[in-house]
Amino acid sequence: MSSKAEKAEAIERLRAILKPGDTVYTIIRHVSRSGMSRSISVVVMLPDQPLDVSWAVAKAGLGAFDRKNDGVKVQGCGMDMGFHLAYNLAWTLYPDGFDCIGEHCPSNDHSNREHNTHHKDGGYALLHRWL
Repeated sequence: MSSKAEKAEAIERLRAILKPGDTVYTIIRHVSRSGMSRSISVVVMLPDQPLDVSWAVAKAGLGAFDRKNDGVKVQGCGMDMGFHLAYNLAWTLYPDGFDCIGEHCPSNDHSNREHNTHHKDGGYALLHRWL
């Protein structure tokens, strides 16, 4: 478990790297024999190279870090667990929502034909793609 200080530091670090509208890439590293848990790496693309932020995502309180498989251990099945991880990461980084970024804003408000300048659901601040 992360201490409150480690969690706050990880969130601050991730906020410095990930801004609303950025894409979070996930990679399945391991699936348990029962299929009820998996280890997923979280990667962001920086201008000069990809950056694995899995350790910081785990420290931010989104799961335990699986050292053996280099990913965040996520429990559950029956849904897109990569999206689940990306949504919860975005919500952790932006719990009070985020300001609209314009034409390529990822908020679900736009799908609902709402044109807010501030989106209340921070979970949609980031985009998700599998690698």
